[in-house]
Amino acid sequence: MSLEDPVVITCSISGAIANREQCPAIPYTPEEYGAEARRIVDEGGVMIHIHARKRDGTPSYEIEDFEAITEAIRGEAGDEVIVNFSTGTIGVPVSKRIEYLRACRPEVAALNMGSMNYAKYSRARKQFVFNMVFANPFEEIIELLEAMNELGIKPEHECFDVGHVGSLAPLLDMGVLHAPLHVDCVMGVVGGIPPTARNLAAMVDNVPADSHWGVIGISRDQWMLVAAALTLGGSIRVGLEDNLYLPSGEMARSNGELIAKAREMTEEVGRRAATVSEARAMLAIGAREQVAGA
Repeated sequence: MSLEDPVVITCSISGAIANREQCPAIPYTPEEYGAEARRIVDEGGVMIHIHARKRDGTPSYEIEDFEAITEAIRGEAGDEVIVNFSTGTIGVPVSKRIEYLRACRPEVAALNMGSMNYAKYSRARKQFVFNMVFANPFEEIIELLEAMNELGIKPEHECFDVGHVGSLAPLLDMGVLHAPLHVDCVMGVVGGIPPTARNLAAMVDNVPADSHWGVIGISRDQWMLVAAALTLGGSIRVGLEDNLYLPSGEMARSNGELIAKAREMTEEVGRRAATVSEARAMLAIGAREQVAGA
């Protein structure tokens, strides 16, 4: 990747943790996901990362909720957007995650690349707000990869530390993972790599050659990391799953506002947002009809 490449702008539309008490703009219902998708696409986003929810906002791993949300997004955005499903969770069997991938056939699915302590720390309280072990053993990673290979779904490798990036090499050697890769460096989670531009550069230096890479910045460090990724030649993700605030400190009123700011920053450094067809080519994924028929 280089500064000459267009930037794939992804939106993490809702996540599974934040709620409307924290941010009223977080979508719960399929109709709200669809309306947000339209705002995202209108502002230059070309991929939407989905955690499913029930209508009351409760996280869901049921086929019917993923189907309803995907249909609503397609109803508003059609082929203007790449649909990306989360497979990361705690306590949900791999088999259940594969079931919704098989039923819905998203073009891309996120795949967490290693186990870690996963926490949020409050300096004001001098304690962890939450603290858990996020287990992603190799046997589960391989099982999910084999399903994605069978279904023609492109894996998005979410790496929370340099060691997670290093975990790509043996999977490539085994033949269960196929180049070119789509790698995202996730930064800002306590237990993972600290969110600095130098640490992002170190992660990128370890990404396998010819891969597409981007950054996922968590919380208010997001905008600094977006700027770092743009100047290093990478792509970017923003959205209400990752961060609720604009650089000014004002709470976002929609995902569209976050995407608009990301596109503005992209243009200010002399780069441009990728079209959806360019994004598909850069990520080495086929047209939606090819994925659905895999």
